Amino acid sequence: MVSFNMKKSLLTIIFIAGVLARSGKAQNCGCAADLCCSQFGFCGTGDDYCGTGCQQGPCNPPPATNDVSVPDVVTTEFFNGIIDQAAASCVGKNFYSRSAFLDALGSYSQFGRIGSEEDSRREIAAFFAHVTHETGHFCYIEEIDGASKDYCDETNTQFPCSPNKGYYGRGPIQLSWNFNYGPAGNSIGFDGLNSPETVANDPVISFKTALWFWTNNVQPVMSQGFGATIRAINGALECDGGNPATVQARIRYYRDYCSQLGVAPGDNLEC
Repeated sequence: MVSFNMKKSLLTIIFIAGVLARSGKAQNCGCAADLCCSQFGFCGTGDDYCGTGCQQGPCNPPPATNDVSVPDVVTTEFFNGIIDQAAASCVGKNFYSRSAFLDALGSYSQFGRIGSEEDSRREIAAFFAHVTHETGHFCYIEEIDGASKDYCDETNTQFPCSPNKGYYGRGPIQLSWNFNYGPAGNSIGFDGLNSPETVANDPVISFKTALWFWTNNVQPVMSQGFGATIRAINGALECDGGNPATVQARIRYYRDYCSQLGVAPGDNLEC
């Protein structure tokens, strides 16, 4: 069970620190016309600001999408093959559903549609491999004992923690930390800082947070292999010998889903 209690994305901390060091002050997309407003609300130029998650300004054009139909790949049989492995007593059994995933998918047209058809199937397999591992086959909505953990980065003034609110793991990718809840809420349209519990109460928003985190932090490294996606999600907590057992568990799910979707897993599976 401890594998479901991992903190989210040390890489995000590093990224934010780098952004703060390079920008003058936090913005709320009030940048000059020649500057980009990054996904975290800072003004600047270059890929950190104008790349993935850019909210306004001369943002980099999104990559072209292919003709893959994600709903045709994530069939009822595929989805149920995951959730049916959860015990009947699991709270997620009555929360997660393929229909909620597809509703959320409507807001993320690039998910599973970048590169070749094989690339798309590998990305879908990778996403559901991580979701399976994070939630125990869609059993858990919230992190086990998450309320007892401190996921408030008090140094982050752009997305300050609200009193008596917990930013522990919730949803399919177990979104954690105030610096993820804040921008996720801004992007999706809910109050991530003052009402983080929404992620555990609304299944469509829950899936949207997973897809938001994925498209902003994980999809950009898919071309580097599945191992890079593990690093993007849990960094040194699992990679570089941090927790080899959980790395292997994620890889097993990924290989299984690649097999089900009829695609080779590719290289660089470990991190």
